[in-house]
Amino acid sequence: MAIRSTDSINPSATSSESSNSLKARSGNRATTMAELMAKKQPSIKSFKKGEVVTGIITKLTSSEILIEIGAKTEAVVLEKDKNLLRSLLSTLKVGERVNVSVLNPESDQGNPVVSLRRFMDEKHWGVLDKLQKEEQILEVTVTDVTKGGFLVTTADGMNGFLPNSQAILSDTPSSFVGKKIKAQILEINRPLHKVIFSQKAALGDEDFIKTISQLKIGEIVDAVISNTTSFGIFVSVKSGLGQSESSLEGFIHLSELSWDKIETAENYFKIGEKIKAQVLGIDKEAKRINLSIKRMTIDPFEETAKEFVADKKVKGKITQISSLGITLDLGEGVEGLIKKDKIPPSTTYASGDELEGIVSEVDVRRHRVILTPVLKEKPIGYR
Repeated sequence: MAIRSTDSINPSATSSESSNSLKARSGNRATTMAELMAKKQPSIKSFKKGEVVTGIITKLTSSEILIEIGAKTEAVVLEKDKNLLRSLLSTLKVGERVNVSVLNPESDQGNPVVSLRRFMDEKHWGVLDKLQKEEQILEVTVTDVTKGGFLVTTADGMNGFLPNSQAILSDTPSSFVGKKIKAQILEINRPLHKVIFSQKAALGDEDFIKTISQLKIGEIVDAVISNTTSFGIFVSVKSGLGQSESSLEGFIHLSELSWDKIETAENYFKIGEKIKAQVLGIDKEAKRINLSIKRMTIDPFEETAKEFVADKKVKGKITQISSLGITLDLGEGVEGLIKKDKIPPSTTYASGDELEGIVSEVDVRRHRVILTPVLKEKPIGYR
């Protein structure tokens, strides 16, 4: 009878192998689960006061703004400035990535408290830089009158300054407050946190051409003084197009303010004062019209000049000695001039001296009488 032999089986060895195999499988499973758990549980960050961190907006309402910054709870935005809060709500959206400044790493309620002020500031400056470079026209609201101009605010809450010289007034400065106007950014000074606006710069070529088409040389127009300087005054002229706001700049030179001699316009006129002026010409390059106040009245010198007939002897007091000659006061605001080439080389004069002269001609345009000195004897070579 044939006998089949078989390999002997060691129960303990088999048990050991099975145990090792289970441990290996179990060990691999434990390692994998630990990795998965680590991935599922994000690390909680800690922050310091003043630190700037990046987060994502998760809630954006007038009562609460929340931002996920990696803390154990969402960060709360603290902002008491109503203008800035309105700007946040109008320019940001849920899901947007922002940079926040940590005000308090953890409040009593357990939330980090952060601010978006710096982020919005950077965003606004970037927008303003772009607007200036592209010379875009934007709408601003006049909020107050200050020395030298007006305070204005853009739709997104950025404050700026509108100088009197860049404003177009249609009434008194105080009536300008609260109005929405079109303006361009004239200058940005980021270190000083200052933005200068110009209402005049916002006047387009088409608007200017349309407005001046209604004007005629010699026409009398209504105007409001927008700025006074040592060399003249700037005014805003009503366009005559049925608009409530004027949109045209005018300028009246010092010499066109009065027939009398005026040293500076600032002593005679005030910003917001309403006047009438006559159109002299149009400066298309500067987009403004040149005006005159004095041309609306008869030149009083024309009547006075009739008294200074040729060869008449007159007396006057020397008021100035210059390279042009000697200037005399002939009385009643009349100025006399003895040209330099009519003064003998050997003769000297001093300011305040009384001098007699003979009328040579009358310069009506310059409002002065041209004289030759009365000489007791004719010097050699005198012309």
